[in-house]
Amino acid sequence: QVQLVESGGGLVQAGESLRLSCAASRSTRSINAMGWYRQAPGKQRELVATMSRSGDTNYADSVKGRFTISRDNAKNSVYLQMNSLKPEDTAVYYCWYYSAYDGTGWGQGTQVTVSS
Repeated sequence: QVQLVESGGGLVQAGESLRLSCAASRSTRSINAMGWYRQAPGKQRELVATMSRSGDTNYADSVKGRFTISRDNAKNSVYLQMNSLKPEDTAVYYCWYYSAYDGTGWGQGTQVTVSS
C-alpha cells in the first residue's frame, strides 16, 4: 500500500489561490492514476481532478478553468493548483491513487476554507 500525505490547505478569501501537495511513500511511476477528491459538510465525496500515468486529466465541471492538477514522478508527488477560489470550494480535500498492484488508497485529507 502507498501512504499519501497532503499539505497546503488553509483559509483564504474568495478569489485567492491555494496549492495542495500530496506526497506518496514510494515511487508514483507504477501508479496508474492519482488525483484529488473533496467532501463538504453534509455532502458526498466528489471527484475534483485526476491524472493518469500517461498524463490524461479529468476535471469536475465546477473546477474546470480554475484548478490544475500536475504530477512530479521524480518527487513522488501530485499537486492541485486552485485559482479563483469560491466559498463553494470549501471542503476537506483528499489525495487519491489507483494502482493495478495495490488497488486504491486515500490520504488523511486537508481542509480548505474559502470565505466570502
